[in-house]
Parts: sequence; structure tokens; C-alpha cells
Amino acid sequence: MDARKLRGQAIAESAEQIDRVNEVTYKVRSQSGKGLYDVHFSTLQGWICSCPDHVHRQVKCKHIHAVEFSNAVREEVAVNVIEPIPNVDSCLFCGSKKNLVRDGLRHNKYGDIQKWNCKSCNRYFTVNIGFERMKHNPQAVTTAMQLYFSGESLRNTAKSLRLLGVQVCHRTVYNWIQKYTELMAKYLDKITPQVSDTWRADELFLKVKGDMKYLFALMDDETRFWIAKEVTDTKYTSDIQPLFANGKQIAGKKPKVLITDGAHNFHDAYMKEFWTIKYGRTKHIQEIRLSGQVHNNKMERMNGEIRDREKVMRSLKKPDTPILTGYQIYHNYIRPHMALDGQTPADKAGIEIKGRDKWLTLIQNATVKKD
Repeated sequence: MDARKLRGQAIAESAEQIDRVNEVTYKVRSQSGKGLYDVHFSTLQGWICSCPDHVHRQVKCKHIHAVEFSNAVREEVAVNVIEPIPNVDSCLFCGSKKNLVRDGLRHNKYGDIQKWNCKSCNRYFTVNIGFERMKHNPQAVTTAMQLYFSGESLRNTAKSLRLLGVQVCHRTVYNWIQKYTELMAKYLDKITPQVSDTWRADELFLKVKGDMKYLFALMDDETRFWIAKEVTDTKYTSDIQPLFANGKQIAGKKPKVLITDGAHNFHDAYMKEFWTIKYGRTKHIQEIRLSGQVHNNKMERMNGEIRDREKVMRSLKKPDTPILTGYQIYHNYIRPHMALDGQTPADKAGIEIKGRDKWLTLIQNATVKKD
């Protein structure tokens, strides 16, 4: 390994020397701490650095090596795999994991449930993780959630379920969403997403019972993971410090770069939560444009998703509605994104949901691990 590569690796290992502006633009501090160089990627020339070594000698400098090392480390984050849970692995009465045999089916109006016989205590039981005492089968519930969060109204979701032989009203669909969204949210709050060092924040207006409200959202730039949200009464005067504080708690860190528009309350919240006197403080970029390297197009794209969802609902019913939390889960863990090559933000953030029905996998794990 040559000297430039070794020095680049040393810079990359010091987390405070590289600031990621976006996917193709970085600010890299020299090892002496006196220089700050722009490193950006060109489709024609590859990585370009503003340091004298690269400009005059036309070589790959230590700052470019540092950015490449940093990107390589980011791609090797540990993956948190959430597996589907089999319906049974031990007796509900004696806890025995041996001597369990299948013993027929319990016939239900909407499906069959496997019966088990424990030879150790000679007792029968059925298990339906996450859907105990439910009249309808798990597939009906998860299908309803998928239909609703992918764009259908509550009534259209209920009509579609009737084609599958599931007779429910729109209020039942809402009750399912409320129950399982709360359950999944408590479980997912315990899992830390591996987000990047550049975050974006923006707001959009919503109607809640006909009144104008504002949804402030915090999103990771690289993975598009929706980190945190807050609903407020006003746009420019609301205190959104809780949004940044919640984001810092969920991600387990603060960003190196925060991109917002020029609203004063964004900067006030940034000063309270992210700015420090010490070296390594978060950089706040407010000079965003519709075109160019610094813009907020990714945030506007997510705002469009939420706006499309709100149009179908014809306004929300209350500020703390489970609908927004449910859509946040759908955006992060269920919906594949074209900009992420068909992956979900959770996949990019090191959280992999296994199974054909990701709603089912999440509900099962949230039920078993809710304590």
C-alpha cells in the first residue's frame, strides 16, 4: 500500500475529518487540520479533489483515498435480519420443545388453524402468533394493511377483502391498522438503523379535521430512511427541537450534515440539538436550490408520497393518528424504492425483513419481543 493510500486510510478512520454533503460531494480536512478540500465525483473523470497534490500532479490523492475508504466501510454495515417466526416451538403449558406433534386442524369460518398435541403433558393447544383471539386469519389483516398503505381507502380495502371471502367493514380495517401499527412501532423503535451522516428535513401541510397542520419529517440522505416525524400547528414558529432530538435518539448519533430550507425554526432546532463548540459539529446547509448539487429533491419526493396518501383519506382525523406511523413503517420497511434499486430504506440501513409477507414477519416479531 503506497503512502497516499495509507494516509487516506488514516483520514477515513478519523470520523471527524470527512463531511458528506451528498452521494458525489465531500468535504475533507487535511491531516494538519489547516486545509479543507472539496472532493466530488465526475462521470467523465472520476473522483476530483481541489488539493494541490491532485490538481498539479494529477494523481489520486490521500483525500480521494479517504473518501473511497469511507464509502467501503459504509457498505459493510452489519445487517440486522428479522426472520419469520414459526407458529410453534414449545408447549404453551409445560414449555417442552420435544414431544410436539401435529394433531389435526381447528376449523374456523375464515380458515384452518393447526392443532398441536404435547406428549409430555398430554394437552392440546393452538398457536397463532400475533393474531390470538382474532376472528379473521393473519392473511386478511396483512392484506388489508398492504392495500391501505399502498393507496386504497378504508372502504375500498374492505370491498377488496370481500372478494377474498373476508366480510369486514371499513371500521374493522381501521381497528386492525391502529392495533398493529402501535405494536410494530414499539418493536421497531428498539432497532437502530445504520443511517449515513447526512440528513434532510422538510415540512408539508396537512389537514386534520379540516384545520391546517404541518408535518415535519427527518430523512436520511443515503438510505432514504424516514427517521422521525412531528406534527405542529404552524410552519415557521413551531418548536421542532423534539424532531431532531427524537432523530438523534433513534439513529444513535447526530449527523455531520443537515440539509433544510431557510426557515428559522430549522436553524433554531439545529443550534439546540446538533451544534457544538467542539470540533466535529454538524454543518447546516440552508442554501438549497431546485437544481445543482445542494437541493432537497429527495425530501420533496417523500412529501409527494405522503400527499398522495392524504388525498385518498380526505384529511386526517387527529394529530396523533396511527395512519402516519403506519405509513412511516410502510415507507421504511415494506415499500421497495426505484431509486434504491428495488430495495427498501430498511434494507439499505442494515435491517432486512425476511419472508414473503413482511407485515406478518414484523407483527410476529413485535408480539414475541414486545417486552
